[in-house]
Amino acid sequence: RRERRLIRKNDRGYEMTRKLDVYFSLLSPWAYIGHGELQGLVAKHGLKVDYRPMALSQVFPESGGLPLAKRHPARQKYRIVELQRWREKRGLDFHLHPAFWPFDPSLGDRIVCAMVLAALDPAKFIGAAFAGIFEQQRNLADKAEIAAILRESGYDAHWLERGESGEAEIAYQRNLALALEAGVFGSPSYVLDGEVFWGQDRLDLLDDALTTGRKSFSADA
Repeated sequence: RRERRLIRKNDRGYEMTRKLDVYFSLLSPWAYIGHGELQGLVAKHGLKVDYRPMALSQVFPESGGLPLAKRHPARQKYRIVELQRWREKRGLDFHLHPAFWPFDPSLGDRIVCAMVLAALDPAKFIGAAFAGIFEQQRNLADKAEIAAILRESGYDAHWLERGESGEAEIAYQRNLALALEAGVFGSPSYVLDGEVFWGQDRLDLLDDALTTGRKSFSADA
């Protein structure tokens, strides 16, 4: 069966590219699990993606969430079961307890911000960083490891410096403000025309919305 791609046009008849905002952090195993599936949707629907890394340590207290260590033991145990389910579902091979996780993801996140500021697609770096963290058990808080991942994925090492720039930090903080304004409270969150799809397990629903071209759902309905 052939997939139908809906082509949106503006009032002058020109084709419109759908835009998707992706709020996430390299710290998030769920963003990692959904990254490959997201790339499939990008190709399928011709999406323009705005990657917006955000500091989860600041999102949680602002939105009522809790960091993993403060969650009830039953929720922590269930998370491990869910990781195994999705590891099998997505056909991935990753560690449930990576050696250097949790870690400070801010530099890696800011490198993505710097790439976005330069109008460079960061998807390949994001994928390599995720693989480094969850599959290869590399320390993404270590500058040398980040530099190696940049090099291995075809990016120049100067992105390390760009990630440490004031402009990248401003963008990182702006993403946090935009996330909270959009109603985002976790990673990953995909925002299409103002509608939030929280979690990589909502990618099928995002695919449906893109395929049908339906109007966005709202809590004000």
